[in-house]
Amino acid sequence: MHVDQELASIPVPRSLAERRAHARNRLETGFQMWLATGSNGHGAHLIPVAHVWDGSALYTATFTQSRTVANIKGHPQARVALGDTADVVMIDTSASLMDVPDIDADIAERYAKVSTDPRTSPEGMFVYLRLHPRRIQVWNGFHEFVGRTVMRDGRWLDNPVD
Repeated sequence: MHVDQELASIPVPRSLAERRAHARNRLETGFQMWLATGSNGHGAHLIPVAHVWDGSALYTATFTQSRTVANIKGHPQARVALGDTADVVMIDTSASLMDVPDIDADIAERYAKVSTDPRTSPEGMFVYLRLHPRRIQVWNGFHEFVGRTVMRDGRWLDNPVD
């Protein structure tokens, strides 16, 4: 392969606006994610969960007595991954817990359409997690490492920062 052919085969990185739109689309239309939490002494913990998006936060639910909940209580932050390794939306979040009776009815109804409905389980078995994005990165290969940050400090960016 000649150098010209090799250079021509490298994909052109998407613009910040295209990546921002891609992230929003994934948040609005997807319903599955990987959720990572951590704590002192227990290491990282990763689970696959369903989610819903309300335009500013992700919501999911898990068992009240889970390692995820214990980690969030100790360190109220999480990392979320949407997509796969070839096209990822990586989200660093602040995290809070919500008792099942306290969740907004619309969020609960939407969540029940994509996963087990915590409202139908014995009281205290499940808890909702509200995940507020602080940083979002989007890339689909090494060619998109530069310019991958589309949100910083909870605000969508209009200009690249990396």
